[in-house]
Amino acid sequence: MGFPMIGEKVQIHSYKHNGQIHRVWEETVVLKGTQSIVIGGNDRTTVTEADGRTWITREPAVCYFHADYWFNIIGMLREDGIYYYCNISSPFIWDKEALKYIDYDLDVKVFPDMTYILLDEDEYERHRKDMNYPKVIDHILKKNLDYLLQWIHGRKGPFAPDFVDNWYEQYLLYRP
Repeated sequence: MGFPMIGEKVQIHSYKHNGQIHRVWEETVVLKGTQSIVIGGNDRTTVTEADGRTWITREPAVCYFHADYWFNIIGMLREDGIYYYCNISSPFIWDKEALKYIDYDLDVKVFPDMTYILLDEDEYERHRKDMNYPKVIDHILKKNLDYLLQWIHGRKGPFAPDFVDNWYEQYLLYRP
């Protein structure tokens, strides 16, 4: 599997459980790349949806992926603070083409004051049935949602004070 190198620009590919592509982020700069953690930064990167529509991210972001946890975290730097968008997902893999993961629909949006809302529960239930998520996957996802909420409450990992700001400073070293 290997891992992406620091300073390398990579794509991020999100898939659905059935193997269909969900979304592609065109360019993210790797700020840390190990077998277990990838931290990246991007700003105004092109995102392509499964249906071919494209859009451009609005603000700088620091992305956090872990090989042992079934979630990834995007910290978005906005004028009024850092917002987090957390995807319940498979752990990442790196195959030299892109950093890849399976998106399992459930999302958590975290506000600068660390309050949060759970999103897309209805989409998760629909896809769980339509794509036949195995019971073991359902259990793993719900357990990892609990871990994620513990991280938020404990301000662990990307939710720690200064985590996103410090990695964003690193990202600025790689911008043209």
